[in-house]
Amino acid sequence: MGLHPGEAAAQRRMGVTRDGWGSAGVAAEIPPVAAEFLSGQRLLVLGSADDGGAMWADAVVGPPGFATPVGTRSIAVDRRPALLAPLFAAGTREIGMLAIEPPTRRRMRVNGTASGTGDGLLIRTEQVYANCPKYIQTREFVDTVDGRGPGAARTGRTLTSAQREWIERSDTFFIATHAAGQGADVSHRGGNPGFVRAAGADRLVWPEYVGNSMYMTLGNLELDPACGLLFIDWEKGHTLHLTGRARVDWAPDERAESLPGARQVIDFDVERVVELPGALPGSWEFGEYHRFNPKIVARG
Repeated sequence: MGLHPGEAAAQRRMGVTRDGWGSAGVAAEIPPVAAEFLSGQRLLVLGSADDGGAMWADAVVGPPGFATPVGTRSIAVDRRPALLAPLFAAGTREIGMLAIEPPTRRRMRVNGTASGTGDGLLIRTEQVYANCPKYIQTREFVDTVDGRGPGAARTGRTLTSAQREWIERSDTFFIATHAAGQGADVSHRGGNPGFVRAAGADRLVWPEYVGNSMYMTLGNLELDPACGLLFIDWEKGHTLHLTGRARVDWAPDERAESLPGARQVIDFDVERVVELPGALPGSWEFGEYHRFNPKIVARG
């Protein structure tokens, strides 16, 4: 792929001058070190658009080896995430994927296309790259949780009070974005609890902290405001999926005073909500927050 125009616009706003920095400089092949890492993972986060163009993020958990490189340009995943599964029943879709290892804070991003194969997915890679460990909280996987099974989906157009509380105590979420001609992407966002704020039943606000300056997520939002968010209840396996539209405040000024560390502020308007009780097997025991997480200022 050539230079992503959204990323280029975002980089110009922030004074990034590195030629070819961003998706244009990312290779499509899976290097051996990435193949080895992927084969040992328990957790994948996937992002894709539905037929109406709404973006969704979802997760799938499996034993080491459930996601396996096939040659240098394909990845076989032996299962599908619950919410996104119907999208891959027929045909091929653009997809973003994040393989994340909370115990070590390592992560690997893959963007490309995916098609259904049996109960799983076959992903054709277009971009493969690693990210730094910033803002990832450590967690250890517990393989079994007695008495757990998936429950009935809860859907709505706005957030319930319990869902708002869930979001505001979260230290992690995942964001899926897309831009026409550029593909889909899914990325991690982390911070101390309270870094995401529910400004009512249909609006979230969060800070964007300093990262790798590639601006892949914000670059997509420059071209298409549709995005999907995923919040995970790490202990109980519940998942909360939101789709809506995001706006980037590139000069937050006074707003940043209440959001320390914010280089930009995102306003997200909720359009649809899906809560899936017990969607993920196992449990993740919390370890520690990342030392670079900015402090949280209590709201008055």
